[in-house]
Amino acid sequence: MAARTSKAAMNFSVMRQAAVPNGRNGKHKTIVTQILSDLDRIQNGAALKIPLARLTDGKARVRSALNRAARKHGRRVATASDDNFLYIWNDTSSATRRK
Repeated sequence: MAARTSKAAMNFSVMRQAAVPNGRNGKHKTIVTQILSDLDRIQNGAALKIPLARLTDGKARVRSALNRAARKHGRRVATASDDNFLYIWNDTSSATRRK
């Protein structure tokens, strides 16, 4: 009696490795990119005023994603919030503390 050599069907589809996307675009990439772009254009002493209603995933998660992205680009930002807005500005005072 011959041994059975049938193969089980694949569980997942297969694609070329070269077609696999590199990098990760998180769900906060759009808002974080917009914030960093605006921070590049404002003067020292100015802050962005972002309505909390625009932050669909919540201010804590956006704040976290923003801090990760800022740190990755070697910059420091500061944030504050109230009941309606998230305020973000370039943290220039921290440059003297980091010596």
